[in-house]
Amino acid sequence: MLSKEQNEALTRVGPGTPMGELLRRYWYPVAFVRELDEWPIKKVRLLGEDFALWKTPQGGYGIMQERCPHRHASMVYGVIEEGGLRCGYHGWLFDCEGACVDQPAEPEKSTFKDNVRAQAGKAQELGGMVWAYIGPDPAPELPRFDVYVDDGFKDVGHSMLPCNWLQIMENSVDPHHVEWLHGRYFQFIGEQKGFLAPPSFQKKHVKVGFDPMEWGILKRRVLEGQTEEDDDWAVGHPLVFPYCMRVGGAGIDQMQIRVPIDDTHTWALFYANHHPEGIDEYPDQIYPTDYEYQWIDDQGNFIVDYIEGQDVMAWVTQGDITDRTAEHIGKSDIGVVMLRRMFREQMALVAEGKDPTVGFTREPHERIELPCEKNKFGAGVDFALAWLEMGSSRYSPALDTLKKLHIQAAAARGELPGQHNVDTPGQ
Repeated sequence: MLSKEQNEALTRVGPGTPMGELLRRYWYPVAFVRELDEWPIKKVRLLGEDFALWKTPQGGYGIMQERCPHRHASMVYGVIEEGGLRCGYHGWLFDCEGACVDQPAEPEKSTFKDNVRAQAGKAQELGGMVWAYIGPDPAPELPRFDVYVDDGFKDVGHSMLPCNWLQIMENSVDPHHVEWLHGRYFQFIGEQKGFLAPPSFQKKHVKVGFDPMEWGILKRRVLEGQTEEDDDWAVGHPLVFPYCMRVGGAGIDQMQIRVPIDDTHTWALFYANHHPEGIDEYPDQIYPTDYEYQWIDDQGNFIVDYIEGQDVMAWVTQGDITDRTAEHIGKSDIGVVMLRRMFREQMALVAEGKDPTVGFTREPHERIELPCEKNKFGAGVDFALAWLEMGSSRYSPALDTLKKLHIQAAAARGELPGQHNVDTPGQ
């Protein structure tokens, strides 16, 4: 178990906190490009602070503190100009660097504006999302992970969850929950509701492993009936430090993104890129398909008849910030212990004025390929269709398009549904 002080250090993300200072060294998705094209200003909240995000006339993006430094009116209701964002209340203009460049009612020769600055970050587009950096200069590079830049049909489910981001991340290095939460519990739900739960998740973990890597922690496992030659162990998939997890198989690559909005809210996204083998042309997309997945019903009960809904139940029912002073950590929690240690080590580096050494880069990359299993549970078209039907993609308005895409690709490979004894994707 942790002390109260240790738990506070690991979970609090506001400015000036140890974890908050570490997390401010990374970029985060804060909006969809589609949203800023539909209306060019949006309020966003990140790491306990509120910001105005806007699209510039030149096609770039700016982000600054929501409250105008003059008399604190919201800049979300400002005017976008070529030189920056002008407050709608009194017309003070701030450029993308946060400098005040115009104060219309002040004396013409006044230098007052030179003494006024707004907190400003940096924003740019990647993979159909707008990403923000609100930490100190110089900003690191925004990592261009394969999921975001590769060709394919992109589909993004997202929802705001009322819990701390860390308890979601700890789930990413907890492989044993798969055979119980998505195995035995799913089987129980199926028995009550009259459907067949995916038997692959009921397989026992024979061996698990966790290896520190440049981008986070590589998670590996051997299930009953497997050997170390199988992709689940030989390749594995990574927790991408500090707030993502990469999974995939059957031509579906997914990044699970957990954006720390504040101490008790997390924007949880499932960003999937569909590019099944057998085709190289995809349905037209101006933007990734984005939609809100449902995790609670009209009666306030958790929706637990699909994989991600079960995860959400486990995350949120721990409380807004779980009390780690009362937990009982066992040997099966080795991945959780490793992740907590990694966070403490990286927080210490930042406290010393150094850059983090995990998940952080100052080198530009056109594309960063992450290790991830491809032949998972057989990884055929049955796997892909089950991923769509038993996961958050069932809420996607593009669900039928995605099914047709994978069936067409399977036909091009000479594969037919039902040839593989597989059911759903791994965690």
